[in-house]
Amino acid sequence: MALRARVGDIYNFIDAHLYYNLRDFNIKDRSFNTTLLFSILTSLAPGKLLILGEPGMGKTTASEYVACFLFSYPLELIWQAELHGHSEQTEEKMIGRPNLGKLNQGREEVVWSVFTQLPVKIVDEINRVPASKQDILLDGIDRGLWSYLDEVLINSERCFFATANYTEGRSLDLTYRLVDRFDLLVESRFPGALLSYEVGDTRKMADQLRHGDLTQLAFGILRKDRPYEKNLAQLHDEVSAPYRAFLKETLGVEALGDQERHSIRQEMEALKLNADAEAFIVMLITELSFCYRFGQKRFHEECDRGCHYTTYLCSRIRNSVSNRFSQSLLAYARALAWFLEDEEVDMEHVAAVAPYVLAHRLRWREQVVLAALQDQRQDPIEIHMARESVEEVASRYREQSAAVKSSFRTACEIMEGFPSKWSPGDHPLYRELRKVVDHH
Repeated sequence: MALRARVGDIYNFIDAHLYYNLRDFNIKDRSFNTTLLFSILTSLAPGKLLILGEPGMGKTTASEYVACFLFSYPLELIWQAELHGHSEQTEEKMIGRPNLGKLNQGREEVVWSVFTQLPVKIVDEINRVPASKQDILLDGIDRGLWSYLDEVLINSERCFFATANYTEGRSLDLTYRLVDRFDLLVESRFPGALLSYEVGDTRKMADQLRHGDLTQLAFGILRKDRPYEKNLAQLHDEVSAPYRAFLKETLGVEALGDQERHSIRQEMEALKLNADAEAFIVMLITELSFCYRFGQKRFHEECDRGCHYTTYLCSRIRNSVSNRFSQSLLAYARALAWFLEDEEVDMEHVAAVAPYVLAHRLRWREQVVLAALQDQRQDPIEIHMARESVEEVASRYREQSAAVKSSFRTACEIMEGFPSKWSPGDHPLYRELRKVVDHH
């Protein structure tokens, strides 16, 4: 069976039997659930997903089910590897601890946690981890690099899920350094009264994802005192492979192995962006980073009230998006196009993903937030404001698409030494293009 069909079957099985939900994501005449769809794409990309919501809305369980099928690990192993956010968390509980037997012999050796060793990681209620300890997770989330004492463990494959409950005063109680390392923010929503009534039926099906014998075998493998890569290879051969066979026999679903995920990522990376998708991304990034007076957006510098560019997003936000934004946007636009079986990435893929890539990264001016709070909306305020902004820029792009693409061609011609004439335009994008040409 083709890989796209297998992933589609996994989505459909979880959707029908394990994670009851509402379809709140529409694209190309198809409907999906945002949390489930982006959890699957996060496993495939791979990426980092932050799931926000009220307590008991299935934020963590959705990630657990996806991890079982996309990484072929028994549910109990996923549970054991899970990190739970609370004020008493320590580096030893999260990352690793000294091998006491070796330490008594005068040798420093690390016993790595199951959390650090598995390529798929889940942190439940990450906003309960104190700000002073959130930094411990930064390099691991960003680079797959975990360090303790004088030892380092590096995950060659890294997929990261974190959940956060709403809190009083602020919906996210996380440092911006940590938040920016997540590719997307989604909300796990209340499924409605009828589906909520039926959620109890999923427990019996979820029990079929458990496999005690393979879980115990996995623990023994991960405790072995040898190079991490050898433990992972044995885990794949002796745990993941039998678990895939178990799922196919009991549930009729073909889970994915390491090689399948690797092949999917290669297929995703091979997808090209069409001209409109590329130009729209550049226009969006321009509005999120441009400042006429200061050269670029900076958090501590206030825009002029009478600036000529007050009709653009740059006048409403306080910060500039980081380079991680464009990396996340490209990765998930490609992942979505692959999942939908499209041959290229178009503007619709980009515009559909962008609100979730932006929501947690933007720092709005206070009066803009106060005005948006009065809107009637279906999304949490972060996603709502990001969605409105993306739709606004998309509308501007559609009006100017011919002129924008013409300006890109003109810039290329000038940089290649051919005489060309600029077509004047009002959007900040034209200034950014001219700046690139002038510094070429």
